[in-house]
Amino acid sequence: MTKQIFLKLTAFSIIAFTLTSCDSNSTATKTASTNNNPFEAQVDSILGLMTLDEKIGQLNLPVSGDITTGLGTSSDVGKKIQDGLVGGMFNIKSVEKIRAVQKIAVEESRLKIPLLFGMDVIHGYETTFPIPLGLSSTWDMELIEKTARMAATEASADGINWTFSPMVDISRDPRWGRVSEGNGEDPYLGSRIAEAMVRGYQQDDLSENNTLMACVKHFALYGASEAGRDYNTVDMSKIRMYNEYLEPYKAAIDAGVGSVMASFNEIDGIPATGNKWLLTDLLRDDWGFDGFVVTDYTGIYEMMAHGVGNEEEVVAQSLNAGIDMDMAGDSPVASAAFVKSLKGALDKGMVKIEDIDIAVKRMLTAKYQLGLFDDPYRYLDSDRAKNEVFTDENRAFARKVGAESTVLLKNENNLLPLKKEGTIALIGPLGNNAVNMAGTWSVATNQEKSNPFLAGLKTVVGDKANVLYAKGSNLDYDLELEQKATMFGKTIPRDGRTDKQLLDEALSIANKADVIVAAIGESAEFSGESSSRTEIGIPQVQKDLLNALLKTGKPVVLVLFTGRPLELVEEHENVPAILNVWFPGSEAGLAISDVLFGDVNPSGKLTATFPRSVGQIPIFYNHKNTGRPLMNEEGKFEKFRSNYIDERNEPLYAFGYGLSYTTFDYSNLNLNTATIGMDGSVEVSVDVTNSGDYDGKEVVQLYIRDVVGSVTRPLKELKGFQKVEIKKGDTKTVSFKITVEDLKFYNSDLDFVAEPGKFHVFMGTDSNTKMMKEFELTK
Repeated sequence: MTKQIFLKLTAFSIIAFTLTSCDSNSTATKTASTNNNPFEAQVDSILGLMTLDEKIGQLNLPVSGDITTGLGTSSDVGKKIQDGLVGGMFNIKSVEKIRAVQKIAVEESRLKIPLLFGMDVIHGYETTFPIPLGLSSTWDMELIEKTARMAATEASADGINWTFSPMVDISRDPRWGRVSEGNGEDPYLGSRIAEAMVRGYQQDDLSENNTLMACVKHFALYGASEAGRDYNTVDMSKIRMYNEYLEPYKAAIDAGVGSVMASFNEIDGIPATGNKWLLTDLLRDDWGFDGFVVTDYTGIYEMMAHGVGNEEEVVAQSLNAGIDMDMAGDSPVASAAFVKSLKGALDKGMVKIEDIDIAVKRMLTAKYQLGLFDDPYRYLDSDRAKNEVFTDENRAFARKVGAESTVLLKNENNLLPLKKEGTIALIGPLGNNAVNMAGTWSVATNQEKSNPFLAGLKTVVGDKANVLYAKGSNLDYDLELEQKATMFGKTIPRDGRTDKQLLDEALSIANKADVIVAAIGESAEFSGESSSRTEIGIPQVQKDLLNALLKTGKPVVLVLFTGRPLELVEEHENVPAILNVWFPGSEAGLAISDVLFGDVNPSGKLTATFPRSVGQIPIFYNHKNTGRPLMNEEGKFEKFRSNYIDERNEPLYAFGYGLSYTTFDYSNLNLNTATIGMDGSVEVSVDVTNSGDYDGKEVVQLYIRDVVGSVTRPLKELKGFQKVEIKKGDTKTVSFKITVEDLKFYNSDLDFVAEPGKFHVFMGTDSNTKMMKEFELTK
C-alpha cells in the first residue's frame, strides 16, 4: 500500500465515525482526554469505529518468536494481526520481516491500524556498548546520551520504533543479576543517566524516523528485591521509596519518556502490575505522566502466582490500576491476559468500557506520536539498514566507550600500563571468546562479530610484542553451573581436556612470558535477568588458575570480566594490578587493549559498592548513621557498636572509586558563603592538579550531608559531578552551584522540603573523601 492510499483510508475512517459506530458499547466521546494531546480528535474518530475485540487487540503485545526473551512464544500471530487483535510486536528483527508484518496490519486488517515494533535495545543495537553498569562507570552524560542516540539510529534503521530502555532500578545488592542492567546504587547519578538515555533515544521529535520511543523500567523498586533474588518481594517504607529509589523514574518522566514498564515485584503487598497507587495515583496524578504503561513479560498472568486473584480478577485489577498494554499475554503459558479475559471481566462489571477506551487512546496516541499513521513504513528503509548499522564509525565509538568504562581497581608499583614489547601471555577462559564480550541483554548483537580480547590484543601490539594464549581453565568446575551461566549461545566450549591439563598448558605458556594477563571472571549470562547468585566471587577454578599464575613470580595483571560487584579481597591482596572491564561490548578486545597499554588512560569510577564479604550486603555509600556508630577508622571491632565481629564495616572498593595511570591532587576547597537563605545558593570550588606523568580524566565528585533533620539523613549524598580532562602538570578549578533544591528531601509527611540547619560539603575523587567545608541554611 502506498502512503497516499493509507492516508485516504485513515481520512475515511475519521469521516465514517461522524455517521456511525461499529461498536454499540462505544463511549469514545466520553473518554478522558490525554493531557495536551494534539491527536485527540483523530484518536477519538478511530476509537469510534472499533469493535470491542479490536480495542482489546490494541492492548495486546505478543512476542514474535524471532528472539526468545521469556517463557513462551506466540502462535498464529499473522491471523491475529489480520483480525485487528494485535497492537504491536516485540523482538522481531530486520526491515524485511517487520515490513511483512506491518503490511498485514495496514493492508489486510479492517481498520488498517499500524503496529508498534519494540525490542530490548538496552546498551546498543548491533553495535553494542558496555553493559549499563559499565556505561554508568564512565560518569559521562554526553557520551551516554550518544550511545542511546547511536542505538536509536541503528535500531530504527532496522525497523524498530520502541525500546524497553532505560532500566533505572536502583540496587544495593550485587547478588541480584540485573544489577548489570542498571546504573548502580545512587539516585542522583541514576537520574542524570535516565535523562541522558531518554534524550538520546527520543530526541525532540518522535516522528523522526531515526528515533525510538523509550520505555523506563521497571516501575518500581525492582532492584530492591529481597535476598537479591529476581522477581522477589520488595517491602520498604514510603519515605525510603521517595528519598532513595523513585527519583530516577521521575527523572525519566520529566525528560518526556513515552512509555513506562511495570515491574514484577510487589509493593505494599500489591504486585506492581496491579498497583493503582503506583500506576495511577503516583505516576499519573502526582507526576503527570501521559504516555502508556506496558506490563513486563506475562506480568498480568503472574499476579495469580502472587495470590491476588483468578484470571478475570487479575486482568481487571491490572487495567483498573493503569496498565495499558499486556506484554506476551497471549503466550501459551499465560492463562490470564487482556486478550483472554478482559471481555469476560467487562461482561461481569469488573471493568468499565470507558477504562478500556482510555487505554486504547493511549496506544493510538503513541502511534500518532511515532508518525505511524502518517506513514506506517517510515522506519522500513532498506538503504538505512545497509548503511547505518554496525558501521566502522559506530564501532570506533564503541571502542572508545569500552575504554572509558574501564575501572582501574589496583596498580601496585605502576605495573600498568604495559609496554608493547617482549612476550605477553594471555591466559583465561575469557581471553579468546567473542560471544561473551557484549554481555547480557544484547539481543540484537551478532555475537560472533564481537572483537575478542586475544584479537584486540594482537591488533594493538602489532609486531612490537609476541602474544601467547592459553585457556587455562573452564569457567567453573561445575559443568551444570557453567551451562546455566552460558545460555543464549554465549558458550565457552569445553575442549575435553582435564582441569590439570588446562592448567599445565597455562603454566607452560606463562613461564615463557615476561608478563601475564589473566582474563577471568563471570561469563555474560552469569549476571542478568534470573541470574542471581548467593556467592559473588570469581569461580573457584579460575581463582585456582590465578593463584597458580601468581606463584610463577611473573607480574600478573587481572583483567576482570563481570556484570556485578564481586567479592575480591583475596585478589586485591595478592594481584598487583586489577583492571575491571565489565563486558565492554562489540569492540571489547580493542577497548581493553587500548587501556592495558596506556593508549587510553582509565577514568572509570564505580557506581556500585564492592563489598568485602557477601555478608555485608546490602552495602552502599549513602547509608545512615546508627545510635552506636563505629568510632575508629581502622575497622577494629568494638563491642556494643554497630559492626561485625568477623569483618570490617567498610567495603573493599567504595562508590565513586577508580584509579588512573596518573595522580590527581585536590586543594583549596572553597565556599563563597557560610550562610544562605531559602532563596539562596552557594558556590563551591576546588583545585584539581594532575601531579602524575600522564594526561588524564578525573571525575570530581561533590557530596553533601544534612547534619540535623526532622528525619534521619544519610552520611553523604551525591549532588554533583564533573568529568574533567587535565594535562599532566596542570591545575583546573572545578566549580559547582548548590541551590536549595539540592538540599531538599521527603520528610515523614512526604513533603519535599529543605530544612534550616548546617550542611557539610565534601569534594574529592570518591565517596570516601574527607575534604569538607560547612555552610548553614537559614529561614
